[in-house]
Amino acid sequence: MSKSNNFFSTLQWFIYLLANSIALPIVIGNVFHLSDAAISDLMQRTFFIVGLSSFIQAKFGHRFPIADGPAGSWVSIFVIFAGVGAEQGLTMKETLQTLEAGLILAGMLLLLLGVSKWVRHLLFLFSPLVTGCFLFILAIQLSGVFIKGMVSINPLTGQIDKLSFFAAILVFFLIIFLSTKGKGWLKSYAILIGILCGWVLLLIFGKSSQSISYSASWIKFPEIFPWGYPHLTSGILITSILFTFLLISNTFAAISAAADTIPNQQTSLEVRLYKGTCAGGLSHILSAVFSTIAVVPLPATAGFVKITKQYRIFPFVAACGVLMAFSFFPGAVSMLASLPLSVASAALLATLIDMLAIGIRSLIKHPLNDRNIAIIGISLLLGIGTMFLPADGLNGLPYVIQNLGKNGLLVGTFMAILLEQIWKEKQPSTTM
Repeated sequence: MSKSNNFFSTLQWFIYLLANSIALPIVIGNVFHLSDAAISDLMQRTFFIVGLSSFIQAKFGHRFPIADGPAGSWVSIFVIFAGVGAEQGLTMKETLQTLEAGLILAGMLLLLLGVSKWVRHLLFLFSPLVTGCFLFILAIQLSGVFIKGMVSINPLTGQIDKLSFFAAILVFFLIIFLSTKGKGWLKSYAILIGILCGWVLLLIFGKSSQSISYSASWIKFPEIFPWGYPHLTSGILITSILFTFLLISNTFAAISAAADTIPNQQTSLEVRLYKGTCAGGLSHILSAVFSTIAVVPLPATAGFVKITKQYRIFPFVAACGVLMAFSFFPGAVSMLASLPLSVASAALLATLIDMLAIGIRSLIKHPLNDRNIAIIGISLLLGIGTMFLPADGLNGLPYVIQNLGKNGLLVGTFMAILLEQIWKEKQPSTTM
């Protein structure tokens, strides 16, 4: 493999890791009313943890080139707790300390399940039907996040920024065109080409991403516990225990999706799950220590790998190292964070197509009889429908139920698991 191929493959992975890391820290910063400087620091710590966690998983965990990124499912928990904490009279900092405790607890549970290999006793829960429901609902949930990112609102006029939206649409369809009709390197680097074209177009017309102030120092190391020390409450205790099952489902879905995409594998799926669960537990604990959103293996990476044919570990690991190194330099963080949110969101939306396809294929692995159709329909309708509940739709219920009931991915996945275990498939009768 030539050095130029390694360079461009590493660059493409680097931009993919970056694109997955930019949007959610800004979202969380706005939800918790963090200052511009605090959002800048959060973005720096997020880059560091994404690079470190992805490296740990690739070298010692599941050993697939699967990007770790801020978990959209955890973001929903952060947003819910921000509202519940305000109702309880907690400050935003106190709520963040509670969430830190939740990350540590979930991380310890994942470590325990992975090291002891008890996670194998849970494998029966994650059938192709459950995995398919999880991936389908996750794709729908993330599509909403990415489409909102594509639709930029001009702060001066309060109207849509037409140029940014046009650039996002152009990037989305350019990536799809290159990934389906392109040949050779055009197909392999479709996402990189799409992002660079959109970025250059917006730079030419003087459009830049959200302005964030950064430290004037040349080098700055990520701070430990900048939100304060963790504080455990009964609400986060119950939420984290139940949420751990969703994290296992996410890990299994990401590994399964990668296994369906990457050829010539030697290691069994079960061994990858053990090690991936352990590494995921460590990543959650590190996310709490450095006060970031928890990072998880991203099932959507399978779509990226399928489009680009980037099956090798070396460029991926190199990109992780570059992202970690860049996080130490505030000036570099400022440059990297200038990637327009609309362009990054459009590129990520394009990768969801293949993830959704993997989910659909999982759903139809078994015959679509009345039982399976009913389980799929109930799980998808309740999971997706829950996403449209108003923010105060569950007010008056216990806080734990509010925390769980507002998470469509959690509701849909748990419903699929519950129904499949209760509603057993009839075995065909045998006649003598």
